[in-house]
Amino acid sequence: MLALVLALSATTTSLLYARASIYPELAPAWVWVVGLGLVTLPLAVRRVWPVPVAVLSAVGFFICGQFAVPELLITNIGLFIALYTVGAWEPRRSLAFWARFGISTAMVLWLTVSLIVASSNADALPGVSRSGLFSAFATYAVIQIITNLVYFGGAFFFGNRSWQSARMRAQLEAQGRELELERRTSAEQAVALDRIAIARELHDVVAHHVSVMGIQAAAARRLVAQYATTAGPVESDASPLSRAQAALEVVETSAEQAIAELHGLVGTLRAPDPADAATTLGIAQLPALTSSSTSAGVPTTLIVVGEARPVPLLVDVALYRTTQEALTNVRKHAGGGAEATVRLRFEADAVELEVGDTGFAQRFVASSTGNGSGLGLRGMRERVGAVGGTVEAQRREHGGFLVRARIPLAHASPNTVTDTAIQEARP
Repeated sequence: MLALVLALSATTTSLLYARASIYPELAPAWVWVVGLGLVTLPLAVRRVWPVPVAVLSAVGFFICGQFAVPELLITNIGLFIALYTVGAWEPRRSLAFWARFGISTAMVLWLTVSLIVASSNADALPGVSRSGLFSAFATYAVIQIITNLVYFGGAFFFGNRSWQSARMRAQLEAQGRELELERRTSAEQAVALDRIAIARELHDVVAHHVSVMGIQAAAARRLVAQYATTAGPVESDASPLSRAQAALEVVETSAEQAIAELHGLVGTLRAPDPADAATTLGIAQLPALTSSSTSAGVPTTLIVVGEARPVPLLVDVALYRTTQEALTNVRKHAGGGAEATVRLRFEADAVELEVGDTGFAQRFVASSTGNGSGLGLRGMRERVGAVGGTVEAQRREHGGFLVRARIPLAHASPNTVTDTAIQEARP
């Protein structure tokens, strides 16, 4: 729509300029079509191919100015939009800079040569004095050069500002999505931790006391039976000894049933629902996470060492989030050209995660013990520490940074993640 509006406007204004007889000689009609068409129509695809569009617009602008196409307004607007688009939409920033610089330089040189030629041509700008160092023509030439420098400088400035604003907005939106996902995961982890705490209390306190009650009731029932045997036959089932023995049997049976139900309740509290487990992020999603990091500009390799096996739910989530945070820090701070390696190692009684990169190592003030001060590193330590693990972060000897998380699995209950899902993490 913009291209069509500018094309129609350029046609209209060129006819008006021709009617005003500004140009003593006008270009042929086909030159009008070529020049005005190149300046305006390619703008329809300016966001897809910004640099070729800018080159075509510059060529059209040159044709209009050099061969007397009577248009002085829309062609300037079209070229400005084309140059602005290169700065605002071209993802290859080096190409965007040199394309605009080359077009601007060529235009200024063309203007300078035209002014030099016009200075020796009495028919160009008749009535404008050319005598003296600060003649009227020299003043006119300086004004033209300054105007063009401001023109091209404005295209540079506003294009770059638009690119930076769009990039910042995209980063803020991505951070907002990450924070929302982090909030949900933290809430789910808090609920899971509460469930595990409740299960631990039921198992260690309530189940213990109920077990003691059942054992004592069984012992009392046997003692009553022994006493009844030594005291002689019981005359009736309604005797006190018979009733006591029956009551103790009820207590013993009830205690056994309560223990069985408590074990089932503890298992339910410790293990999430299958539907929840299926949607929980964990180490089975590490291939997708590393692929996303590679797509974001940091080539990332995933290596799985040892026999892959299921891990507890909270350990699963902690390993995934630690990997995600470490790769996010690599993208933010490692610098251009950095590469990352994610190594997941399964040991007999623990699982270890390493995320290393080859970039700059100034993002954390970390000692050899990994006592960094970054908020991201602090969050990793808190998350991994909640499941009994430790995190170390340190500069690598040959450059880059390394984050290592180790979580014991001695007393952990397995998660619902299958061996097949984890095996998919192997490259």
